[in-house]
Amino acid sequence: MPDIHLEGLTRSFGPTTAVDNVSMIFAEGTVTCLLGPSGCGKTTLMRMIAGLEAPTSGRIRFGDRDVTRLSARQRGVAMVFQYPVMYRTLTVAENIELPLARDRGLSPAERRGRVDEVLDVLDLLAQRGLRMGDLDMGARQRVAVGRAIARRCDVVLFDEPTTNVEVHAKLQLIRAFKEFRRRLRQTIVYVTHDQTEAMTLADQIALMQAGVLSQCAAPRVLYDEPDSEFGGWFLGSPGMNFLDPVGRVGVQARFAGISAEIAVPGGDVAGLRAGIRPEYVRVFPHAAPGRVTARVVGDCITIGGQHLLTLDVDGAELKAKIPPGAGMAAGSTAFVECPAEHVMLFRDGRRLSEQSVGLSRFP
Repeated sequence: MPDIHLEGLTRSFGPTTAVDNVSMIFAEGTVTCLLGPSGCGKTTLMRMIAGLEAPTSGRIRFGDRDVTRLSARQRGVAMVFQYPVMYRTLTVAENIELPLARDRGLSPAERRGRVDEVLDVLDLLAQRGLRMGDLDMGARQRVAVGRAIARRCDVVLFDEPTTNVEVHAKLQLIRAFKEFRRRLRQTIVYVTHDQTEAMTLADQIALMQAGVLSQCAAPRVLYDEPDSEFGGWFLGSPGMNFLDPVGRVGVQARFAGISAEIAVPGGDVAGLRAGIRPEYVRVFPHAAPGRVTARVVGDCITIGGQHLLTLDVDGAELKAKIPPGAGMAAGSTAFVECPAEHVMLFRDGRRLSEQSVGLSRFP
């Protein structure tokens, strides 16, 4: 199983650059999710890895092998698309076995063994003799995944395979994906715009924005330590709160919603913003030292079992995740605390290190 190396990979379509100078490594036997909003370049990047798009510049290597100018067939990759591409006149088992027939090193018994293993993991044994036209979209996509996995290519690419299936089928696909991953340890690249899916499946997430690689890290690191405002905003439901400075005293800045002053390099507040995730914002009904007065905006809403409160702090909007039953009436006064250890500083969209901003200077 090879590493996948991207070196300065760029793809332009006329004046539009879809992927801009991306360099990264997909480690062998790991799952990397390409994550980002629609139009960020993640599918174009995957298509270049697959050999379906030719890069404008840059190189692609599978291990020590330069595959930049090789066709998709020559690269030996398997790929699953958003919409399952099936032979409708063949049965489920025949669709999965068909690519294996090209491998002369496999006996008929070995081919049937691989098909049976795939059908078992995908919970499709009872449907093995059905033709594709008899299956719903979710079952067809499971067959497409099975066909790609059964080939046991070193590299398997998934292009948003759960986008067009209903929720139950999506969960089945994710469970099957994790089981195949446990058994085979192939190098997998998985494109998605669903952050929950990425956080669940990936060893590392490559977050993309406007064709550029914004950050590549383990899921928890990407969430807890975003390199950019974009990463803080995109990951999370809702994303990170961002607060503008409302004043400066010497080399320290004050932000709406934060009771303490934060030391910043040279006291320069140009392009500076403070960020804190909603789950770290504490809301209280009574005043106390270190708490900032806020006004509740609208009613508390529930999203995915979490209770979300929107607050106005000196004209700045602040979202907080609160415990059940702790909601306050719209228009009421609340008191907010933003713990120093959970506050990050960003300048011109990029995060500053804790050492440079002096977070230890909170009282």
